[in-house]
Amino acid sequence: MPDFSLFGDEHVRRYEATGGKVGHDWNGANCLILHTIGRKSGETRKFPLIYGREGEDYIVVASKGGGPENPGWYRNLVAHPDVKIQVWDKVLPVRARTGTPEDKRRVWPIMTAQWPAYDEYQAGSRRNIPVVLLTPR
Repeated sequence: MPDFSLFGDEHVRRYEATGGKVGHDWNGANCLILHTIGRKSGETRKFPLIYGREGEDYIVVASKGGGPENPGWYRNLVAHPDVKIQVWDKVLPVRARTGTPEDKRRVWPIMTAQWPAYDEYQAGSRRNIPVVLLTPR
């Protein structure tokens, strides 16, 4: 059973305060902090997300636990794809793009190795859960 005692804003706070020493490794998965720009507010928003790697790209999954709608952070990325991520103590500018069906077939196993429940989320959802590739700029 996953430990959700480190979650949301507290996860972000502790990750940033420790350069990822607390929060990068979370329930057997690797996490980064995604800095988006609110599509309505224009304000910076931060989200702890499980990530994988393929080459230079960082990969995240817009699962929202298999919910019926895409998460807000994903909608922010669609509106403003030039964002930042923090991995450990490094903050990197990246450009986000939604993976194509081919991308998803290729990187999905990378992500389910990080968080096996992604398969359950996709199986239980009517939407095609997007994968997002974050390419350093």
